[in-house]
Amino acid sequence: MKTVVTGGAGRLGRSTLDALARAGHEVICIDRVPAPDFAGRQIDVDLLHPSAFSNFVGDERPDAIVHLAAIAVPFSAPEAVTLETNSRLAFTVLDAAREHGVARVLAASSPTVIGYGSPTGWAPDVLPIDERHRTRPWNAYALSKQLVESMVAMFSRQQTATVFGAFRPCFVISPPEWAGEPTQQGHTVADRLRDPSLAAVSLFNYVDARDAAAFVLAWLERAGPPQSGRVYFVGADDALATEPLATLLPRFLPGVDASALDGSSPAFSSAAAKRELGWAPQHGWRTELDPAALASFGVVTPGSGTS
Repeated sequence: MKTVVTGGAGRLGRSTLDALARAGHEVICIDRVPAPDFAGRQIDVDLLHPSAFSNFVGDERPDAIVHLAAIAVPFSAPEAVTLETNSRLAFTVLDAAREHGVARVLAASSPTVIGYGSPTGWAPDVLPIDERHRTRPWNAYALSKQLVESMVAMFSRQQTATVFGAFRPCFVISPPEWAGEPTQQGHTVADRLRDPSLAAVSLFNYVDARDAAAFVLAWLERAGPPQSGRVYFVGADDALATEPLATLLPRFLPGVDASALDGSSPAFSSAAAKRELGWAPQHGWRTELDPAALASFGVVTPGSGTS
């Protein structure tokens, strides 16, 4: 399968390129900067140009497109720039796929569309949170991702030749970040575990970049017309926290009943992705942090010699 990945040099993009290449895809990376350690074709196509990407798709005739390119961090650019850039990027990619009959197109959205972190107050409709939860974006980044999902749904209603989909990867942690590199918010994973307030704003959600990439592969291989227009949460099977969310969430969201989240259960459910696509995460902070870091959080690994 010839697969184009936009934003392939990003933290999720790099793992996606690797997963697709290992699965035998002919992968083309589109980004403004080179993706390190990727031996496949890398091309800089202006996704904001009205016809450049469409011409590229028409020439290459890919079987699938994975759209990850975006301003990826809220408030990292002026709000108007974030909204215009992310929405235009998505429309350009999705419309080119429609025009040229690309078989499968998957676009990255974000859990932020449901509105957590709002300065005017927010509470979940239900816990755990799944795809039925209302979308209530309160910043330009979240709004741009809601627009991505709406575009996916719109294009899926226009034709049946292309399967369109969207996914909401939780807070992406790349392999080097387990070893201590800063995450996209500037803190290390250990920092976020040590100080719950850092991860509380995102309800302690996270996903290993390799697991998110594995979802992309599963969607490309298994999604069909029944899944066209659908959106999926994609997250780890636990929370990025050393305490149960049943006690942590009420501390940061007073009045919220989180009793349904027992043990290390996350606030977000990936059950739909598991049920419909056969995907399941394989990594978590308890398996990826080194034994010394785990020991500092009271987690003992076999053979570590810690008691």
